Amino acid sequence: MGIGERVRADEPPEIVYYVASSLDGRIATPDRGAEWLEPFEVEDEDYGYAAFYASVDAVILGRRTYEQCLSFATWPYPAKPCWVFSRRPLEPARPEVTFTSESPGALVARFAAEGVRRAWLVGGAELAASFRNEGLIHEYVVSVIPMILGEGIPLLAPGGPRDSLVLAGVKPFGNGVIQLRYLWTKGLEW
Repeated sequence: MGIGERVRADEPPEIVYYVASSLDGRIATPDRGAEWLEPFEVEDEDYGYAAFYASVDAVILGRRTYEQCLSFATWPYPAKPCWVFSRRPLEPARPEVTFTSESPGALVARFAAEGVRRAWLVGGAELAASFRNEGLIHEYVVSVIPMILGEGIPLLAPGGPRDSLVLAGVKPFGNGVIQLRYLWTKGLEW
């Protein structure tokens, strides 16, 4: 399924893990920093972000990612409902934010009931792994940044089942970034 295409109403909502990663599989530095991405944030290239953002109905974040987003000059997810996973009660600082402590599967069931067809799983690594462990991530879009961090937050927290993915697209950019798009196919074995 391409960016912007919607799943049928009788299908479960799609969860897309759309993320930037260093070549060694890190999404942030040990202190959760993302400043290493700044040299690749250029005005004339959005790496397909605008089209992707327009294709999602909702955003899913972990508590630490949410708290980091609150420190930004502007809220990075305008005009989208956001669900934030947190084990502790928090007060939303934004009207579009809903906190949840339910399981990923329960949230996806809620999405189906509420008409959310496609959601962006922003992260972090533990939250992404919990969705993956329940077989809920349908698509992985990973922009591999030509940098090796050596340490930091992994793309996915360790553990969970082995998954086979199908390559659905590769897009190279002039600055060395490669965007990989993989689809999860339940039960696919190589």
